[in-house]
Amino acid sequence: MPDESAREPDPVVLPQPDELSEREKDDAMAAYLMMFASWAIGFPLPLINLIASLVYFFINRRTSRFVAFHSLQSLLFHIPVVCLNSGAVAWLIVLLATSFHHVGDFLIYLVFTALVNLLYIILSIVALVWARRGCFYYLPIVGRFAFVRYFGPQGERQRRKATYRNLPPEGL
Repeated sequence: MPDESAREPDPVVLPQPDELSEREKDDAMAAYLMMFASWAIGFPLPLINLIASLVYFFINRRTSRFVAFHSLQSLLFHIPVVCLNSGAVAWLIVLLATSFHHVGDFLIYLVFTALVNLLYIILSIVALVWARRGCFYYLPIVGRFAFVRYFGPQGERQRRKATYRNLPPEGL
């Protein structure tokens, strides 16, 4: 009798670029574009970016697993940037409200935040190009989490639950 624990897991079946509709590719790409639009509009108020990203994710997460993966990945990748930008805005407000002590520390934080934002922009552009092609691109740290969420064991259980088929009434 074969050992159950030695059994290899079932391979993950990923949608291939030619199997995805243009709409799915556009929606996946738009997850990253949404981040840029909200970033450009809400830079002085970084929490607006996070709210816009959350709304986009919750609206599109049921479109397809491909779109859900890219939406979640882009949302999770955006959270640290929002935190850093919020810290910069808050620190600037404190500096303006009080005497300008620790301006040097603030400038160091501002340079670090700008570099993180630049890295965020570059990686997001790469991810949106890959998403538009119908391919997976795994962003650092969050890519694996988003993949497991929608294509790992938990994602497979969700997919199996959604196999209900609409049928006409019996006799027709």
